[in-house]
Amino acid sequence: MAELAYREPEPKIIPGARGDWEMVIGLEVHAQVSSEAKLFSGASTAFGAVPNSNVSLVDAAMPGMLPVINGFCVEQAVRTGLGLKAKINRFSRFDRKNYFYPDLPQGYQISQLYHPVVGAGEVLVDLGPGVARKVRIHHIHLEQDAGKSIHDMDPDLSFVDLNRTGVALMEIVSMPDIRSAEEAAEYVRKLRQILRYLGTSDGNMQEGNLRADVNVSVRPRGSQELGTRCEIKNMNSMRFIMQAVEYEARRQIGILEDGGSIEQETRLYDPNRGETRSMRSKEEAHDYRYFPDPDLLPLELEQEWIDAIAAALPELPDARKARYVADYGMTEYDAGVLTAEAETARYFEAVAGGRDGKQAANWVINELFGRLNREGLALEASPVGPAQLGGLIDLVGSGEISGKIGKDVFE
Repeated sequence: MAELAYREPEPKIIPGARGDWEMVIGLEVHAQVSSEAKLFSGASTAFGAVPNSNVSLVDAAMPGMLPVINGFCVEQAVRTGLGLKAKINRFSRFDRKNYFYPDLPQGYQISQLYHPVVGAGEVLVDLGPGVARKVRIHHIHLEQDAGKSIHDMDPDLSFVDLNRTGVALMEIVSMPDIRSAEEAAEYVRKLRQILRYLGTSDGNMQEGNLRADVNVSVRPRGSQELGTRCEIKNMNSMRFIMQAVEYEARRQIGILEDGGSIEQETRLYDPNRGETRSMRSKEEAHDYRYFPDPDLLPLELEQEWIDAIAAALPELPDARKARYVADYGMTEYDAGVLTAEAETARYFEAVAGGRDGKQAANWVINELFGRLNREGLALEASPVGPAQLGGLIDLVGSGEISGKIGKDVFE
């Protein structure tokens, strides 16, 4: 399998009043598993349902109700791990994370602290032609989502919608390998792309199906020591991630240059003010009194089952991008555009089949995508199908019509 050569960028340097600094960033990305049922119940995961209508007795924590694992959610987590070149742990176990909040009916969240289903992996984050950052994945674990508290329906009361309670999440935890706000956003974008190719999460940030907790610290330029980190919770926008990281890094640098110290804490980003604010002191594992969930047996996966999932994986973005460059002679940039979404790649390959791939790429990117962008249309709404566009390319290629006439016909 062809691979593109790349070099890693230098860390972004932030000038301070007393010296230069660099930031160190790690992310915990919560991706909703693409599944019609929840992690431990058969209740629907459909978005936009009437509040509290997708709630089973298990989700509502009724007395005597016991969780039953959804095997498809486990399969989706394994598929994700394989797509991220990660180790699949044949033994994993669920733990109870104990805390009280109104939208958590059980009084605990079922998660995996000590024995996650997926171990170490990696993501190659594209930062430009020939430039990429390899970000190590520490682990991926499965856990339940909580419900949603609603505070804007009444001036005196808060409401709770339990539709999301028990929905399966994959928490994808990176190592602190990211060195700029731009890299953090591109990491989330690349992770979302891989998940969508795999079909394990739709990555819809507007619906809350992909959220990121961003850990930020700073250190003097050239230092190898990690500084005290602060966690910015529940980021659901690439733009907000970049803004929050930049603000938080400069906030920490200001404190350190004034002789202060950074307190490890959880913070929220306020997009209206463009700043982070303190939410609570950072909790440790012992604060949640984790212990093995007594209602759930450990998961023991058969290697043959894992191998079967691996054999059915689709071609992923990095491999497809390298193939386009090698087989069609196109630039890395054009290959990146055409592999951004699996649907885009399928459309292009239908057009390019049996034709000059570079010419097909030019028509798809410059003519089709340019026109769709001007019209504000998505690819699935295109009035020109791949067979039609391919036929037009054939007419131009055979000399029956000129390229100019071809563009006029296309319009």
